[in-house]
Formats: sequence, structure tokens, C-alpha cells
Amino acid sequence: MKIIVIGATHAGTLAAQEILKIHPEAEVTIYERHNNFSFLSCGISLYLDGQVKRLEDMFYASPDDLRELGATVKDSHDVVKIDAKRKTVQVANMTNGEVFTDHYDKLVMTTGSSVIVPPMYGIDESKVLLCKNYQQAIEVYEAAKENKRIAIIGAGYAGTEFAESFAKTGHEVQVFQGRGQILNNYMGRTASTWAVNLLTDFGIDVHLNHHVEAFDDDSITIETNQGDYTADLAVISTGFVPNSELLMGQVKTAQNGAFLIDDYMQTSDPDIYAGGDCAVVRFNPTGKSAYTPLATNAIRQAFLIAHNIFDHNYPYMGTQATSAMKLFGYSLATTGLTLEHAQEKGFNADEVIYRGTWRPEYMPDTDDLSIVLIYDKDNRKILGAQLWSKHEITQSANALSIAIQNNNTIDDLSLVDMLFQPNFDFPFNYLNLVAQMAVEKERQAGNTTPRFTALGHKVDEDDPEVNA
Repeated sequence: MKIIVIGATHAGTLAAQEILKIHPEAEVTIYERHNNFSFLSCGISLYLDGQVKRLEDMFYASPDDLRELGATVKDSHDVVKIDAKRKTVQVANMTNGEVFTDHYDKLVMTTGSSVIVPPMYGIDESKVLLCKNYQQAIEVYEAAKENKRIAIIGAGYAGTEFAESFAKTGHEVQVFQGRGQILNNYMGRTASTWAVNLLTDFGIDVHLNHHVEAFDDDSITIETNQGDYTADLAVISTGFVPNSELLMGQVKTAQNGAFLIDDYMQTSDPDIYAGGDCAVVRFNPTGKSAYTPLATNAIRQAFLIAHNIFDHNYPYMGTQATSAMKLFGYSLATTGLTLEHAQEKGFNADEVIYRGTWRPEYMPDTDDLSIVLIYDKDNRKILGAQLWSKHEITQSANALSIAIQNNNTIDDLSLVDMLFQPNFDFPFNYLNLVAQMAVEKERQAGNTTPRFTALGHKVDEDDPEVNA
């Protein structure tokens, strides 16, 4: 089988590796427009503030690694056209300008995403930079050495992390966010407020509801709907758009252009598979397709592509968009829906907020812990959660992710078996406690009937262990 992989992203690299591991007889060709593979863009902020000394360490695979596995690797080759009916791709060698045509039996689209470039006047100024790939990260790093006042445009994960990094390196940092909160795709207003307060405590100016409309002058005047500001350098971090234009009009796409795929990573063309930032995911809290560009989704979809391209044995489990970040010593983790997003989607949703510590205060030390738990009042299913503490609580978001995927209710979570030992938690784990808060809130509202997804176990009186 001749398989062409377009894009050596997280998804593309892993898909190629897995295909060659399970089917070494396959003929795999990888086309990548850059000369570097598998860049961990989520590590850029660690490089900007000096935690990671070499940005090159953010590559976890190389062209030679894939060649050793048996792939034909064409780096610095840009695919400029795909003809899905004829199963051909037209490729430009970016080194010598040669253009040629290749054919495939199966095509894997892992073309990733690009930073959204808003229609702002002056965005092409030399002091206004994008920051997602390796080359862009180097450019931002070098520019920051010569510029003291830095403006971050957009406050999703990347923008918030960039703000922290530049504050740690002694820069004057301003953040401009068009919405009324930061991290709006992942955090509800309550958790977002915690993050804003922390940024402010460390000297970062956060401007909410500020729509940047234009940039002007060498020292950069930032024109917004609420007045003008100045900076020496601006970094654009306004979200991502899927790189899917090569197949526009040839396969079905979502409204934003991301490839629509089935449970086996197959597009509407049965010989074309897609995964990673260029494709949608099935978002389990709603049961519908969503665009959620996370590396965790990309590598899982890549694994499924590699297996399902030969035989549809691995259906997609979907995602809860579980993620986390470290911010000035605090861990912030999230999974599923926020309250605002749940209500926008039509759920009869509510939330409870646990405020306490992660282990008893009689221990030598502990840290404050806050949890926002979102649930559906009608069926009592868990819809989402956000956790915040200096303690390492991100693995608890993973536990809640499993609960959402398995359609567990607040009643399940309130009593599910979790360990107790004073070094680690209370007799009831804090996840039990926040769920018990939700159960009590519903009881006080008159909703007293619990719902459990787990089947009860009936004791067998003839069991020798019971009789013993």
C-alpha cells in the first residue's frame, strides 16, 4: 500500500511511526514544507523564560529517525495541490524549485494549524510577531532581548503562558483580550478570575474587553476600542485556524474549515484520513464534533489513523479536552465544559465550588485547593470541572475526564472509592467532597433521587468467601 502523509506534525510523525511499526511492508512517504519535524510548540514559553535552554530540544523526532524506520522523507517539500479523484499530489521542492506529481493509495492529512491573523491595520509591522513554529519562536526570543515593553494580543493558553514568561524575564507585559475573561475556551469565569488576579499580582496589565484594531509607528501604538496603548513589541496569540485548504471542495469540512471525520478518522473520501489540528474531534460532553487543537487529541488520532487505515478495528473514544497549565507556581487544570459553555449548548447546567485544602491542616503543610464542578441538573451527569492549587492536582482532572467519558453522575463521584491517607487527602477525597456539595445542592432544591451509572453487586450467599 502506498501511503502519503502530508505534514510532520505531532499527528503526522506518530502516524508514520505507528504505520511502519505494525506494517513495515507499507510504502510511506512524508511531505513536510519545513526542514524540522515534530516541534512541541507548547514548550515555547519554557524557552522564552529560560527553563529550557535549547529550543532544539523541543523536537522529539527527526527526518532521519523516520528514514531509519523505512519512510521516504521529503522535508522542505511543499504540497501545493491534491487531486482526490485521481489520488495524486503535486509537490514543490523548496530547495531547487522542482515540481513533480506523486500518487497514493491512502492519504493522511496531518497539516496542523496556523495562528489566526486578525484583519488589523499594521499587523505586518516588523515589531508585530506571530509565535507558533520553531522559526517564529526564535524570532520572538531574539526580539525580546532588545525590547522592554511587550504586548500579548490574545489570552488563550499560549498568550497567557507568554505573558508569564516575559514577566519572569523582567519585561513590562500587557495582555489584550477581546472577551470579558481569559482562557475562555477552557475556564469558566470563576477560574478565569483566579488566573487574572494572579497575573495582576505579578505586575502584568490585563486589559479585558479590549479589541485591538490596529498597530502604528515603530514603537507600536496599539489602537483598541477602549483607547490607545504603547509597546515596543507585540506578539499575536489569537487562536488557531486549521490548515485544510488543499482539500477544500473535495471533502466535507466544518464551518471553520477543519476536516470532518468519522470514528475511524476517515474523511468523506474513504481513502483520505485526517487527524490533529486540521480535523475536528468528537467532544464527549456534548456528543458532537468540535474543533479542539490539543496535542493530546492529535497523538490519539494519529494512533487510530495508523491502525484503521488497514482495518477499522479502533473506534475513536472521543475527548473531554482535558488540559492543564502551570502559572506562577499554581496548577490550573480543566476538563469538559465550563458552566457558560454548557448553558450555551442548551444544558440545564449548574456548578458548585469547593474551597478547602488538599490534605488535613494538621499535617506539616498543605495548600489551598479550589474546584469548580459543572453538572447537568436533569440527569445529574458530570459535564466539566476546573481545579486550581499550588499543589499538583492535574491528575485529578484526568480522573474527572474518565468520569465524564463514562457518563458518571455526581452521585457516582460522591461515593466512588478513592484512597485515604493523611499524607495525600481526607477520608473523603476532595473529588468526593465537591460531588457531595452538588448532591446536597440538588437535595436542597428538591431533587432528592440519586442516579448511579454503576450496577450494584449482589452478594452470592453460596460464595465460599462469604461463608468463611
